[in-house]
Parts: sequence; structure tokens; C-alpha cells
Amino acid sequence: MGTVLVTGVSRRASIGSAIARRLLDRGDRVVVSSWAAHDAEQPWGGDDLAAVLAALGDPPHVSCDLADPAAPAALVAAARDAVGPLSTLVAAHARSARGGLADVDAAEVDACFAVNTRGSLLLTQAFAAQYEPAAGPGSVVLFTSGQHQGPMADELPYAISKGAIQQMTLSLADALSDADITCNCLNPGPTDTGWAGPAQADLVARAMPRGRWNTAEEAAGVVAWLTGPDARSVTGQTLDAEGGFRRWA
Repeated sequence: MGTVLVTGVSRRASIGSAIARRLLDRGDRVVVSSWAAHDAEQPWGGDDLAAVLAALGDPPHVSCDLADPAAPAALVAAARDAVGPLSTLVAAHARSARGGLADVDAAEVDACFAVNTRGSLLLTQAFAAQYEPAAGPGSVVLFTSGQHQGPMADELPYAISKGAIQQMTLSLADALSDADITCNCLNPGPTDTGWAGPAQADLVARAMPRGRWNTAEEAAGVVAWLTGPDARSVTGQTLDAEGGFRRWA
């Protein structure tokens, strides 16, 4: 049984919620974090946070804006206070932003890097600083979105900040190796969390060999494996769990 912090748990349909549910079901003590204000600004809208937490059995929760450089360390400290020394970090949060090259705005680029890239890095730093082997085998799972596999020219602030996470994974894994903490990065592929419009949903479904999007539960299954006893020899890797996604030019 591990002690886990999962970020990005603000919607019932989210990958973060599915991960928290999967790890709770296997007996882990899980703290979840969210920043509902970001979802409220998106086309898909927010969710009832009380209902999100109730669906998970009301685990300890911290509302946290990772755009604040002090927030990652404060979040890890709050999670440790709630369940004891953490054995696992799953950084499933993301700031989403659209915009092609002609539309790039410095403030949005900085915001995406602050939340997605810097947030994941500083969470990993704070997690490593508090880690105690007695808490259980250490593991960190970060998230990218397949930018190393194909372009996302209409979402440049998001794409480059998430791509940087994939690039830093190997270096973080090396930095954590002496503490016997694994660090891997998951690309869950096109995942149905309710954000895509009908046209995009159909386009992507036709590019999937199974004729459907991946599910949040499938991503959670990969995270459960990466943070479990059978994956202790796996570190510094980017796992492309895309379901055979056939990218288009």
C-alpha cells in the first residue's frame, strides 16, 4: 500500500480522477489536487468538485494553482501532512491553450510552462526531498501528450510545454536513481475526457484501429503498472500508450 499524490483531479471524466480511483481501489492512500478555475475557463467547462471527490470516496484534497512557483512544495507538504511520507507522485495536471504560430502570446506561453513544465519539475523536486524508503518503493509518473510523435501546430503553448516534460524525464530519472525512485513519462494518446467537439471526436476515432478513443481508465491502468511492483526496472522511459493511433499529416 502506497501513499500517493495525484494532480489534475478536477473533473469526474479526467485522467487524474481515473488514476486516483484505480490507486484507491488497490489500497493506496491517495491525496488529490485540482485547480477548478482553469477548467471553468475552457470550452468543456468545469465540474462539481464536491461530486468529483464524492465519486472517489472523499479522499484528502488540496486546491492548488501550480502557476504559483511556491505551490508545488506547498502541495507536497500538505499531501504528506495528510497521509504521511509520500511514496508516489503522479503529475497528471495540465494547462490547456490553443494558438498557432501567428497567435502565440508570451503570457500564455509562460503560463503553460509555469503549470505544465515547471510545475511538474518542482513537484518532482519536492517529492524527492521528502521521500523516505520506509514509505514504500518510490515512483514518479509525468505526462506528455505525444508531441514527440507528431505536431500540434494549433496548440503551440500547450504542445511545447508538454513536450518539455517528455524531454526532462530521462534526466530526472537519472537524478532520482540513487534514491531508488523510478521516473517515467506517459503519453496516453487520444483520450476521451469530454473535451473534443463532434468533428474532432469523429476524426480521431477513425484514426484509431479500434475505432474509438482511448479511455481514462486505460491510462490509469498503465499508471498502476508503472507505480506497482512489476515495473521497478522501468525508469527514464516515455510510454506511448496510444492504442495504435494513426497520425495524419
